[in-house]
Parts: sequence; C-alpha cells; structure tokens
Amino acid sequence: MTAEPTTADFDFDAAKRVLGDVFAPWVLDLGLTLDRIETARPPGAAAGWQPGAVLRMPFSERLCRLGGIVCGQALMALSDTSMVMAILAASGGYRPMTTVDQTTHFLKAVVSSDVLADARVVRLGRTMSFGRVTLTSANDGKPVAMVSSAFAML
Repeated sequence: MTAEPTTADFDFDAAKRVLGDVFAPWVLDLGLTLDRIETARPPGAAAGWQPGAVLRMPFSERLCRLGGIVCGQALMALSDTSMVMAILAASGGYRPMTTVDQTTHFLKAVVSSDVLADARVVRLGRTMSFGRVTLTSANDGKPVAMVSSAFAML
C-alpha cells in the first residue's frame, strides 16, 4: 500500500506535469500555463488564506467572438481547469475528480488580453470539494468573472 501524498510531494514541477498529461487535448489547446501553486500557508498570509493555483490563459484570436472578446466558454474552461489544479495542490497530488457544479458570474468583457485565474479551495473533503476562482484581465488586473464550483472526489 502506498502512503498518502503530502503537499511536499506536489510541487510546481509536478503540477506542470499534471497540467500537460491529465487534461483533454482541447483543453491543452488553450495554451494554459501554471503561474504558481500554493500548497502551504506562506509567511504573513492573511487569516483567510486558502491553498490554490494561479493559471494563465494567453490571448488568442481563436478564443474570441466578434470584436476580440474572449468567449465565455474559454473562460469557463480556464476556471474549471484552474480549480482542479487548486484541489490537487490542497490534496498533495493527483486525485481523480469530476465537476459537479460551476456557477460563473461574468463581470466585464475581456478584450485582447491574457486572463489570469486565481483558484482557491474553500473546502477539501473526502467525497466533495468546493472552490472559488477569480478571473482577471492581465492587461489591467481588473476582475472579469467570479466562479464557484463543486467537485466530486472519485
């Protein structure tokens, strides 16, 4: 029997491998990159700190609708993928899961900009996990969407 992974086992390089190996080819086509993962409370973190991950979706005309506006479907895929990575960071390694619910509140259009997804685990459970993602435009740092999601842990 193998030991449960610890957060020390799931570092930036392990997270990058998961991002490249686990997701469907069309998700890989989004060109997502991992900016950082947070598996343990950093020194001086606020009392409400939560483990998580920050991913970047580079701007591409292929992801846009008329007017250079990044489509909601791409933003939702970014959010879902980033939340999976946040849960893996909190879990200490790969763990199969599936999305049960994702609620997205779009705040403003993203035009001709990379998008950052800051995903945080609100509750990590044995059978269900919950999280929140804030999507921001890399051009101005302003929020473009807020997402809450639930995942069944398989």
